Amino acid sequence: MKMLRFAIMTLLSLLLGTQAHAQAQPTHIKPALIAESVVPAAGGIVTLALAMKPDRGWHGYWKNPGDAGITPEFNWTLPAGVTAADAEYPVPHRLMLAGLMNYVYEGDYAHLITLTLPAGLAKGTKLPIQLAADWLACTDQVCVPESGTMAIELVVGDGTIDAGRKGQFDRWRALLPRPLGSEGRFEVAGGNFRLGVPLPASATLGEVYFFPLTDGAIDYAAPQTVRRDGDMLTIEVKAAGAAGELKVIDGVLALDKDKGLALKALPGKVSAAGAIVGPADTGRMEGAGGLAGTLLASFGAALLGGLLLNIMPCVFPILSLKALSLARSGGHETAARREALAYTAGIVLVCVGLGAALLGLRAGGSAAGWAFQLQDPRVILFLLLLVSAVAFNLAGLFDFASLGFGNRLAAQGGTTGAFWTGALAAFVATPCTGPFMGVALGAALVLPPIAALTIFAGLGLGLALPFLALGFIPALRKRLPKPGAWMERFQRILSIPMFVTALGLAWILGRQAGVDGMAMGLAAALVLGLALWWIGRRQSHGDGRNWLALAPAAAVAMAMILTVSPAPKASAGAPAAGILAAEPFSEARLAALQQEGRPVFVYFTADWCLSCKVNEKAAIQRQEVADAFAARRVAVLVGDWTDGDPVIGRFIESHGRSGVPLYLFYKPGGAPEILPQVLTPERLTALAV
Repeated sequence: MKMLRFAIMTLLSLLLGTQAHAQAQPTHIKPALIAESVVPAAGGIVTLALAMKPDRGWHGYWKNPGDAGITPEFNWTLPAGVTAADAEYPVPHRLMLAGLMNYVYEGDYAHLITLTLPAGLAKGTKLPIQLAADWLACTDQVCVPESGTMAIELVVGDGTIDAGRKGQFDRWRALLPRPLGSEGRFEVAGGNFRLGVPLPASATLGEVYFFPLTDGAIDYAAPQTVRRDGDMLTIEVKAAGAAGELKVIDGVLALDKDKGLALKALPGKVSAAGAIVGPADTGRMEGAGGLAGTLLASFGAALLGGLLLNIMPCVFPILSLKALSLARSGGHETAARREALAYTAGIVLVCVGLGAALLGLRAGGSAAGWAFQLQDPRVILFLLLLVSAVAFNLAGLFDFASLGFGNRLAAQGGTTGAFWTGALAAFVATPCTGPFMGVALGAALVLPPIAALTIFAGLGLGLALPFLALGFIPALRKRLPKPGAWMERFQRILSIPMFVTALGLAWILGRQAGVDGMAMGLAAALVLGLALWWIGRRQSHGDGRNWLALAPAAAVAMAMILTVSPAPKASAGAPAAGILAAEPFSEARLAALQQEGRPVFVYFTADWCLSCKVNEKAAIQRQEVADAFAARRVAVLVGDWTDGDPVIGRFIESHGRSGVPLYLFYKPGGAPEILPQVLTPERLTALAV
């Protein structure tokens, strides 16, 4: 699955280039590169430590992260002749979250790396050492990819080690697993993995646990049973699917907290005899409800959130396409069901595709969030042209069904047209997070890929549910008006919201790419409109080869899509507009306002989020709210996420959300309150009481 996420990330980067790949500076786990001796001897070795200090509530990961997480990566820049061995990891700890077993470090820890110096270096030679490291920092709710570049300079000398530094490195070494000194044996039988480890009967045991370095050997979250039979220790646990194919297994046998043995095991017979040492591990029972419970709750929230999207403002422009698709079914049972299933398939596949792309980007270290695709002006321009074409079609300028390629997207039978209607609905409707969606999508970003994609599928299923119900419940379908001449008039009327949507997309394009970008987008829409008008004229004369006229228009539109680029960002210090006298969001400014003892209202928005804009006009930017906030000296900070600012993205993630809108209220000295995603002036003025 990790390779799949990487492949998705790479493909999306090549096609869209929507994200900047510059790594952010670490904020939650602080790294430091320390040398045991700053004057190593030529031809000798020197040990370096990458000391990691997690913030309170945060943790890092072992070389095998377990069910979730990412392996740390180390990239060295070394002087000629100097080589670095693989990093050594201390014995990890277990952390069960939502039924997932994580192999982590919750306190301070250090990776030890041995450098070998070439012989013949003159004393006094300077050796600049640089390490670029990437790791994952997590809490029990959110994960943030972090990175850092550390540098030190060594000077060739006599290898002297300071006594204080020696004690520090000795403590770090004591936490590393010691070599077992002999090989173990493992076998897979009856769905269980059994590991036999030769260990003297006199060895003192605490809480024994086997941490496999070889992936695919065991079910990480399954309980482990430990038995002792003389000088043989046996660990039995549920096997993973690939365990029977493995030829060798590496891992660490923890004998107690922070104490363990590094071992290698080969296939062989392992006896199940012996007395059980301590109670069977019950890690699976930790975490609220386990993975299944968490997945079920998140899927339900996503389903309900998708259902509510049907009444959100950002969904209204595609309601016309639904209405026409329903009317086109004509009341026939088979046709209605096929259209409903095709529409649902289009929505679910797009939601899962967007979810997979999002997970891939995040696996590559990006701070991407939900609706990441709308942070690229090229995607906005593509949507502008698509929505304009739909609006022209609804207005009667041309007929999709007469076009060769159009017939495949809007087939007269209705099934293919319903599929692409659903796909468009999902692509346009999901930029904003409505009620219930925030929690569900936030959970999806920390669950395993398959579980996360299930949640994204639930979101799509919820969005498609009303149309699906109409397709399969005849009583509901009978309430629809009968097909007739009204459909053509209704179609012309419904072109209006599509033109309004196109106008809104042009405005968003202007916000992202500047006036020049907006002018380019409108010019592309004009070229497309002229081509479609010419096609419509030819259709009226019965010319079935008119689709060729779209070739030059499509070439011009594609050229404009490829050349549009984001406009230079305004100064970060520029004040935000509005009667609330809001300031641009930054964590430093938020901390300063909290130190002053002031209440703070923070909201995160984006130009492409229609529900954000509705909330701003209907609730936030209201005079009564401004008066109430001024009376209580409530400070207002606004975070603009239109261009996918990674700093804002990480802050949103830290509150268990994956997109906008997000509204927070900080009382003096208190934790932030997450406000509903549908606001009213009364709800906001009540905060200032």
